[in-house]
Amino acid sequence: MHRLFVAIRPPRPILDRLLALIGGVAGARWQNEEQLHLTLRFIGEVDRHMAQDVHAALGGVHHPPFDMALNGLGTFDRRGEPVTLWAGVSPQEPFKTLHKKVDQALARVGVEPDQRAYVPHITLARLGRGAGPVGGLLEASGGVTTPAFPVTDFLLIESRLTPDGAVYTEVERYPLA
Repeated sequence: MHRLFVAIRPPRPILDRLLALIGGVAGARWQNEEQLHLTLRFIGEVDRHMAQDVHAALGGVHHPPFDMALNGLGTFDRRGEPVTLWAGVSPQEPFKTLHKKVDQALARVGVEPDQRAYVPHITLARLGRGAGPVGGLLEASGGVTTPAFPVTDFLLIESRLTPDGAVYTEVERYPLA
């Protein structure tokens, strides 16, 4: 079985900016450099044949290249408690359009459509029970903005869960055109 997702990897200067933010929240499970990405679509567990169908379907996705920038930090909350710390991106519309195209391509090969609202972001940390407050980090970050940079491709990534966290392997790169 293959655990797959579709993502965009930021370029080196943006990765460096994100890595500089990591730390300062006790008990947070921080993403490492290889884990920093913007998820376009989580697929989940599929067999080898479906993985081949997914690859073929993604090869048919057409979307023009676009620019993006980091724009702020925030959290996703559950029952009023932050559970994920993330970096926002702008503009969001190209990501939402590309997400929809990816979702439609995957549906054509039998992958169930995504039922959750899509919010483009880059996860920085998972915050479990007992994680320290994030308000100081949010305030100290000064809003985290970067100059715009080009997005010219997206990736199919396999995720292997280990006791030390997820290990990601790039399966395929799809150019935007």
